[in-house]
Amino acid sequence: MKRTAILGSAAAVLAVISAPAQAQFRSALQESEATATETARAQRQIDQLDDQTASLLNDYRANLKQLEAARRYNASLTRNIEAQTRQIARLQEDIVNVEGLQRAMQPLMEDMVATFGQLVAADLPFLPTERSERAARLEGILGDPDMSAAQRYRLIVEAYQIEGEYGRTIRQYDGTVNFDGQELAGEFLGIGRLALMFKTPDDSTLLIYDQTAGDWTRLDKGKYLADVKYALRMAKEQTAPDIFFAPVKPPVQAQ
Repeated sequence: MKRTAILGSAAAVLAVISAPAQAQFRSALQESEATATETARAQRQIDQLDDQTASLLNDYRANLKQLEAARRYNASLTRNIEAQTRQIARLQEDIVNVEGLQRAMQPLMEDMVATFGQLVAADLPFLPTERSERAARLEGILGDPDMSAAQRYRLIVEAYQIEGEYGRTIRQYDGTVNFDGQELAGEFLGIGRLALMFKTPDDSTLLIYDQTAGDWTRLDKGKYLADVKYALRMAKEQTAPDIFFAPVKPPVQAQ
C-alpha cells in the first residue's frame, strides 16, 4: 500500500515537472531556430558585405590604375608643353634673326642679279633670247612688292643653277646668224661654255663663234663637219653619247 502510494506520488511529481520542461525545451528549440535564422541572415549580410568589399577593392584598384595613367599622361603633356615653349622661344628668336637676314639679303640679291646679267653678256651668245629674258625677269623681281625675299632668292638661285647646267651639257637649237651680210638659218651646237658652232641645213656653211673677236668665223668643214653633225644627233638624243672632235679654246676670265 505504501509503495503504491509512493509510486503514484512520484508519477504525479514527474507529470508536474515534465510540463515546464517541455515548455522550456520548446522555447529553447524556438530560440535555437531563431538563432539559426539570425545566423543565416547575418551570414548573408556578411557575404553581401564581402562582395561589396571585393567590388569596392576592385574599383579602388582600377581607380589607382586610372590615376597612375592620368599622372603619366599629365607628365607627358607637361613635357610636351615645355618642349613647345622652348620651340616657341627658338622661333621667336629665328623671326628676329630672319628680319635681320632679310635686310642683309637685299643687297646680296641685287649683287647676284647684276652679276648674272654680266655673266650672260660676257658668255658665248647661245640661247640669247631665253637668257636675256631670264636676266630681265631677275631685275624685275627685285622691285616686286608682292614677292617675299625668300621667293626672290629662290628664283635667283634657280637661274644660276640653269646657267651652271649649261656648262656641263651639249645642246642643239634652231636659229639664225648674220654672217657676211646675210641672215642664215640653221642649227646651233653648244659644247658647254667652250664652243658654239652653227651649221646650215645643206651643210654649205659651218661656223664657230670667236669669243676673242666677238663674231662668227668659218670652220673647216672637211675637218669638223662630220663630228659636228654627229654631236648634233647626240644633243637631240638621236644617238648614244660618244667621243667627238671639236675645236675648243681654253676658257678665259671675262673682263
